[in-house]
Amino acid sequence: MRRSIKVTALVAAGALTLTACSGGGGGGAGSDDLEARGDITIWYSNNEGEIEWGKQMVEAWNAEHPDEQVKAQEIPAGDSSEAVIGAAITAGNAPCLIFNTSPAAVPQFEKAGGLVSLSSFEDGDDYINARSGDNAAQYASADGEFYQMPWKTNPVVIFYNKAMFTAAGLDPEAPALSTYDEFLETSRTLTASGAAPYAIYPSPASQFFQSWFDFYPLYAAETGGTLLVEDGKATFDSEAGATVSEFWATMYEEGLSGKEEFNGDSFVAGNSAMTIAGPWAIDYFGDDVDWGTVPVPTSAGTPADETYTFSDAKNVGLFTACENKGTAWDVLKFATGEEQDGQLLELTGQMPLRQDLTAAYPDFFAANPAYEVFGDQAGRVVEVPNVANSIEVWQTFRDAYSKAVIFGEGEIDAFLSDTAAEVDALVAQG
Repeated sequence: MRRSIKVTALVAAGALTLTACSGGGGGGAGSDDLEARGDITIWYSNNEGEIEWGKQMVEAWNAEHPDEQVKAQEIPAGDSSEAVIGAAITAGNAPCLIFNTSPAAVPQFEKAGGLVSLSSFEDGDDYINARSGDNAAQYASADGEFYQMPWKTNPVVIFYNKAMFTAAGLDPEAPALSTYDEFLETSRTLTASGAAPYAIYPSPASQFFQSWFDFYPLYAAETGGTLLVEDGKATFDSEAGATVSEFWATMYEEGLSGKEEFNGDSFVAGNSAMTIAGPWAIDYFGDDVDWGTVPVPTSAGTPADETYTFSDAKNVGLFTACENKGTAWDVLKFATGEEQDGQLLELTGQMPLRQDLTAAYPDFFAANPAYEVFGDQAGRVVEVPNVANSIEVWQTFRDAYSKAVIFGEGEIDAFLSDTAAEVDALVAQG
């Protein structure tokens, strides 16, 4: 699954306004409601791998549960998956489960009263924490409850073009990319030698999610796993935030990264020697590029086995319109159990948000060594913060980042302090 497919589903989410806000929080459901059983409907993503996974999962469940059948379909077409889900919440006809729920949109869906707290089920918290381990906590809402099932992650790393590194006289098997100084020097060599027009070309576009693929992975790595917002306050007005911003500002100022939108994939097109991407890229790049991977850099060169990155996760929501919530919860546990997580890994190459992933599926990673770095990295990921006005927070950050960092208009310190104050105010609105 290409990142362009994943993020297209979010493009219109910044404009998403949910009108059914009278719910005032996640859905409240009595114990009888949570135990109701019978047929349910679910939606899954519309990419090929997840369709295949969804069909076999439903077939396996239905074969064993004749009185609790699952009807499944691809998420309906719309301006974005978030807009489609929001409209279904407003209309009161959302399916029981949606296996395509962006963590960035969960606060909005929760505020609209569209989501069931999974913590309401007797074994809800225990199941989620046992499956996802320490990573689970960042998916909890402000009230400490889970309104989303942490499902799958696509941790991002640096992909690099080995042929371009060779052409520039650089070692393609041990590239110097660990520290910011090394990364800058390698980037200068790549461009000065003529091996590549640009060293790396993250999208300079203004959509709110674009910072998930330039600033945020490096910020996660530089801070050892700090979210953009923690305890209701922005964290990025800090030495680490400044260090990451100055690094990217230098890349743009020296022409090592491009300021104009590129029509297509810059890495595949040979316009850049590196890109930031997740495990979906392995199939997408195919034989077009002879690539290698390294963790995202840090100022001091953090060891690979200690480096954090952005998770690029998609999760599962259980929606309040569902009549048979007891069945829906059982299906959700079935779909995220060890066997189905293994199927997800095999069919999509995406990493289940399951602790000790490489140990849980040693045969897969032995047979597919290119994925092992992502299986290991899945244990050290940072998600978008689960806060009020999440999408507005990211759009505010992106607008200010683009001006100060990409286009060099204004001081980095002022960008960080001013934007942190704006973000704090957005989060405080609740």
